[in-house]
Amino acid sequence: MASKVKSSDVKVLKGQEAEDAILQYLKRMNRPFGAVDVAANLKGAVPKATTQKILVALAERGEIVQKTYGKTSFFVANQASIDTVPADKLTELEVECKTVEDSNNVLAAEVKAITAELSKLKNGPTDEELEAQIAGTKKEIAQLTDRLIPLRSGAPLISAEELLKIDADWAKWRAEWTRRRKVFMTFWQLATDSLPPQEAEMLLEDLGMEFDTTEHKILEKGPLCAIQGTNARSNLKRKRA
Repeated sequence: MASKVKSSDVKVLKGQEAEDAILQYLKRMNRPFGAVDVAANLKGAVPKATTQKILVALAERGEIVQKTYGKTSFFVANQASIDTVPADKLTELEVECKTVEDSNNVLAAEVKAITAELSKLKNGPTDEELEAQIAGTKKEIAQLTDRLIPLRSGAPLISAEELLKIDADWAKWRAEWTRRRKVFMTFWQLATDSLPPQEAEMLLEDLGMEFDTTEHKILEKGPLCAIQGTNARSNLKRKRA
């Protein structure tokens, strides 16, 4: 079986090419590196041993600066050989940077506003919910319009005095009905306490009486009776006061 040969797409540099590559890399990065780091960052284009020799040679010629800390040496581009940016160009770059920052701030504000609007839309009702609300509102409008028809046709209105009289009669006769029902239930309990349920039902039928139906119970628990009960208690408090 033939052995596999490891191939690499990185071209190995030698001589002046290797030296130029290392020098340009140090100038471009403009920060200290060790020989191992330079060889690794060049992706093996220059072997480690060759990299160390080239770095030392460049330092001896003054093209780069060598700093030794213990047993480790670091190399950095000679700052005197690096091109500096003219003052007018630097000012121009600062103005351009400021313009870009201002533009970014404007865009950030627009993104924030759009995001808030999007969040508002997401939290709002859906199309289906809006259609249901519109249908419910139309139904309510139709009901209210039907209630206005008698008024529009010239039907006489009930005066405030008549309404007060109706409320007073309602409270009076409801209180009387409540009192009579209580009396009936007391006597009925005494009369049927010793009777079996079936005989009690037969007696109730023979007397032509009946208990409250489900509709009566619902009405008793409804808002009409609740409001009247509240008014009656308020009137009672005023009388006692």
